[in-house]
Amino acid sequence: MKVKADSIAERIKAIRAALNLSQRDFAKGVFVSQSYFCDIEVGNRMISERIIHLIAVIYKVNKEWLKTGTGEMFSTSMTEVKLEHLAGVFGQLDELLQDYLIKQANELLEIQKQTMKKTN
Repeated sequence: MKVKADSIAERIKAIRAALNLSQRDFAKGVFVSQSYFCDIEVGNRMISERIIHLIAVIYKVNKEWLKTGTGEMFSTSMTEVKLEHLAGVFGQLDELLQDYLIKQANELLEIQKQTMKKTN
């Protein structure tokens, strides 16, 4: 996924947008507070190598892109990134909610199939 972002703060915002994560959830994922992360995003705080590394590992972000804007945003496909995120959410749900999520996913698949049939 190619994204034009001139600063590391803009690239971080682009990652959050691509993953559909709030600032709070993204910060929690790399083990910092939301306020700390907000300071990074608005340019009031420099981002450490440790945070860059955590973002790269946890969110499968291309470290070179994060630092310089060169290359692709993610080190794996966006589908894989989304699937890993979904698996993490799924694993946190109780069994009843997991079953509900599977049912909803199957219903969405059926809607997509029906929509595809109508457009072809």
